[in-house]
Amino acid sequence: MTAVPRTGAAALLWAASWGFWLVLLAQQALDAYVRGAPWIIWVAYLLPLLIFLPGMLRDRLRSYVWLCFVVLLYFVRLVERLFAEPGALPPIVGMVAVIGLFTCAMLYVRLRGPQLRRAAAPDPGDSDG
Repeated sequence: MTAVPRTGAAALLWAASWGFWLVLLAQQALDAYVRGAPWIIWVAYLLPLLIFLPGMLRDRLRSYVWLCFVVLLYFVRLVERLFAEPGALPPIVGMVAVIGLFTCAMLYVRLRGPQLRRAAAPDPGDSDG
């Protein structure tokens, strides 16, 4: 199976999704570190994001869709933190990362799906008859 190149806006959204994913992962790790969280909290903060890493590396659109569902849990948690600590920088950075990741990943799936379907479809002009 040959890799289908990302073109146009899909390539930009793919890169932005990775960037926001990394920012959210770093924000969650920093939050756990600053709070002196035990290892189980580190796992609870980071594992849900890391579960989707293999699928994202393989460009599985289903992984991006499920990642968006999981990111909504981070959204809820960060909204609570923003109300508890108004003006605190880590929750603001996390919120920007969550909103950016959700938006870019959903748009990436929407644009990348047709690219992958076109590449998988048989060429109608390529017949043996």
